[in-house]
Amino acid sequence: MHLRVSLALALALITPGGAAADAPYRSVPATAKPQRIVSLNLCADQLLVLLADRSQIAGVTRYAADPGLSAVARQAKGLPVVRNSAEQVLAINPDLVFGTPAFASSPLTALRGRRYRTLELKSAAQFADIVASVRQTAAAVGHPARGEALIARMRADLATIGRPGQGAVAAYYQRRGFMTGTGTLVDDLMRRIGLVNLATRLGRPALSQVSLEEMIAARPDYLIVEAGTQRVEDQGTEMLHHRVLDAIPRIVIPQSWTVCGGPAYVRAAQAMARQIATRPATKQK
Repeated sequence: MHLRVSLALALALITPGGAAADAPYRSVPATAKPQRIVSLNLCADQLLVLLADRSQIAGVTRYAADPGLSAVARQAKGLPVVRNSAEQVLAINPDLVFGTPAFASSPLTALRGRRYRTLELKSAAQFADIVASVRQTAAAVGHPARGEALIARMRADLATIGRPGQGAVAAYYQRRGFMTGTGTLVDDLMRRIGLVNLATRLGRPALSQVSLEEMIAARPDYLIVEAGTQRVEDQGTEMLHHRVLDAIPRIVIPQSWTVCGGPAYVRAAQAMARQIATRPATKQK
């Protein structure tokens, strides 16, 4: 998740395998196709919108219809929104709760002890994790064939991309000079299309800060930037437009395609490959 995502969104993204491992929900076995599904997680919102019938969705987060953060913003428009309210969730009486929030200092602590069927998904660090999440979600909402069809389409689309990066070095450069490193979904995307992550060359972790001086010294063939940083809006975006970076070709993708591990991964890979084809790298080394 990128730096500009708010703390509230960070809480909405936490899954039971992470900081909320002591979540109060108890898993209840499925007895029928769920008809009142509530999502409390942005990434869960997106899979739910793609795989469940609209009539099954009883609530999503307020981020689901935000085009800056959600890859399914258009499809999510008009869906009921759950606004971090225990009373609202209790009134819905969901038969599936998708994504578990952090409960520290949250009004949702009132849900402790309630027996709701839940779906817990692993945070995606590679395409295989996305496939697993699609499959689990589709089964949980009662549409396994729909999930398999989506997986088949994703695989077929990815198979046509090839590796246009041809070993060129790229840096996913964010606000305030943060660079996305190895072991991340962005890193997996880069390797899939044949790019080498500058973070790997520099031995950097999943997220690290890289100064303009360091970036110029490293001289990557491409900078990958978020579409939302294409204009200078504050100090965080200003450094991305420093004249010393002008000579480095840019690959631009929306943050909403990478903030969660979902089918938008394919759109990101396709867009990156197209831009590489039209903007050949000027080899810096």
